[in-house]
Order: sequence, then C-alpha cells, then structure tokens
Amino acid sequence: MTQSIQPFEGVRVVDMTHVLAGPFATYQLAVLGADVIKIENPSDPDMAREWGPAQDLNDLGMGTAFLTQGGNKRSMALDLHTQRGREILLELVATADVLVENYRPGALDALGLTDKAISASNPTLIHVSMSAFGQDGPRGEMTAYDYVIQATSGLMAMTGTKEVNPIKFGPAAVDYATGTTSAFAISAALLQRTKTGRGQRIDLAMMDVAMVLMGLDVTAFTRSGVHPKPSGNLTVQATCNAYETADGLIMLGASNMKQYRRLWGALDRPDMAQPTYVARQQAFEREVTTLAEIMLTRTAQDWEDYLQARHVPAARVRALPEAFEDPQLRTRNVFAKIDDDEIGQLTVPLNAFKLAHGGGRLDHAPPHVGQHDTEILKELGYGADEIPAIRAACGNADQL
Repeated sequence: MTQSIQPFEGVRVVDMTHVLAGPFATYQLAVLGADVIKIENPSDPDMAREWGPAQDLNDLGMGTAFLTQGGNKRSMALDLHTQRGREILLELVATADVLVENYRPGALDALGLTDKAISASNPTLIHVSMSAFGQDGPRGEMTAYDYVIQATSGLMAMTGTKEVNPIKFGPAAVDYATGTTSAFAISAALLQRTKTGRGQRIDLAMMDVAMVLMGLDVTAFTRSGVHPKPSGNLTVQATCNAYETADGLIMLGASNMKQYRRLWGALDRPDMAQPTYVARQQAFEREVTTLAEIMLTRTAQDWEDYLQARHVPAARVRALPEAFEDPQLRTRNVFAKIDDDEIGQLTVPLNAFKLAHGGGRLDHAPPHVGQHDTEILKELGYGADEIPAIRAACGNADQL
C-alpha cells in the first residue's frame, strides 16, 4: 500500500510571524507536511505565548493562544538586531521555499533585511508580507489587530442590534480569515513557481481580507448606495431569522423557494407562502409575526428535529461547550489532541477540510523558544563546537 504524501511535504517555511494571523497561516502548512521553522527573538518572543486563561501555561510560555497554532513547528531563537542573527536568518532563508513575516512595513528594511537582500539570498523564494493595511499607501505604516481592523473596515458598524451597536465579533474572525487567505496565497504562489521557476513577494493586508469578508455587502453598496445596518438576528427574509421558542432560540434558514414552501407546509400554513422573493420581502412583517407565534409552541430542540426531518434548515442556538461535543465533529478531521507531559491535554484545530489522503495531522506539540537551535544549525552545516558561540552571538540568553 502506497503511503500518503502530505501536500507540502518537502516545503520549508521560515516563519517570522507572531500573535494569531501569521502563525495560523504557517500552521495550516505545517499540519499538511511543511517544515516550518519559527523565528523568535529570545528576549522578546511571540506575545501569544503568554496569552490565555490558563496561567500555568502562560508561565511556561505556552499560552493557549500560542498552542492553537504552534504545533508541528520547529523553533529557532534569533535576535535580528544582532549581525550574527541576521546572517543566520539569511542562511536559513537560502534553504527555504517560503518566508512569512508580519513585521510593520519598513521594520525589516531598518534592520538591513530589505527585499533586495532577501531575494539575493534566495531568488526563488516566496516572500509573504502580512500587515494591517499593506506595504504602501496612506495607511501603510499604521499598525492594527483584529478588532482595530473590524472598526476600520465597517465590520463592527454592521454588527449588533438596532439598539446596541457597533459590536465586535466574538472570535478573532479577521485574524483567522487572514491566516487562511495567506495559506491559500502561498499555495497559489508555489503552484505558479512550478510553471515559471520564479519567486515572488506577496503583499497581504488584513484590511483587504475584511473587505472581502463583506463582499456581498460591498457589491450591494456600490450598486444601490445602501449599506448594511446592524439587525441582530434578523435577515432580509423572515424565514431566515432567529425566534424565541418555549425554551430558547431557534435559527431558521429557509432561504430558497423550495425550503420556504417546505417550511410553511410543515407549519400547516401553506397559505402564508408567497410566489416570489419580492413578495416575500413585502410580506416580511406579517411572516415575522406569524412565525414568532408559532415557534413559541414547541421547544427549540423539537423544532430543530421536526424541521430538519422535513429538509428545512433550522438549528437550536448552542454555546461552544455543547457545540464542541456535537457527534458530527467526531466524523471530521477538524481537531487534533495535544497530550504532553508538560503542557497536559487539550484540543486544537487542524484544517477546515478533509482530504481523501495526505490530510492534516499533528505530529508534535508546539516548541519552546529556541528548542531546535542546535538541530537547525547542524542542518546549515555548523559543527557542534561552533554552535554555542553562534547561539550566544544571536542573542540566545542561555548561552550568554
């Protein structure tokens, strides 16, 4: 039987990112077989290492924010403010296929790590620069995090209810969408390189990703001038709203006309069904009032079971602890477990898709800062007797 080959097997990625979006991008490659080497300043490592509700893990430099997207990576400690640190980085880049960094635009140039210097080290390198707003333009030098981009882009202004708005998204959706977009861009660039033999620079901005997330709303606004207003759990269709039941909320999703007619038939109200989408919009208030009355007659779970059995999209609103235990997730490949003597047990995401062969897997726990220095320096051709001095020259505190 032929052993499955993972998609990015044989691809080396130098990961100079921190916090969420960048590390998640490289993590997506790591769980699909890439050799990802995370570069951190030993005196100022990734802040995500101290970020999470478990203080014991934060104290270890293994906060849950770091553990979420740190698996399968190797770690090298380099202070890029030192000449030796920069030299070792360029030697490493020369062996790599991809460099991913999310430094503020201009910060690497100030260190002498210009695009020209990096390209000279490896002309076929795919160099990904992730930033808040892009590498140039009037906002180019500005910095931001997920929630700042939500505020800047208009996402916050469309989120919330008529009475309470703007509201920030619960999860760091822009960060993870940016990470996923970056992984897709890298995949595209690697494929293109097989045809052209050329490396290239990828300029990826969180602001751009946020605008794409609002693609439907942007298109509608540019044509009609109507921009989205916060509407809470309401949509433009009454049959796609959340309603109170006898014991909680049910979210209906009878969107297309077939589902719409099925819903009213299942509720023994075929008379409510309208012939067109326009007519549905005109009947919105009447439909909302009718559905609000009917939904109160059963529990949310009863409605979910009843409507789903009739091919009408509907779901009881659940909190994360219950959703996480959904048996459907056990049939997917979306999670992996970390079981480590030091870290303990926890579950982290893999990829949001399944491959028939060579899919995502977690082979080892996230690394400590500089955990693989010696191993990587040996791969670069340095002898065991040289490595302690090199580590010290690169700012590794335990060698000073």
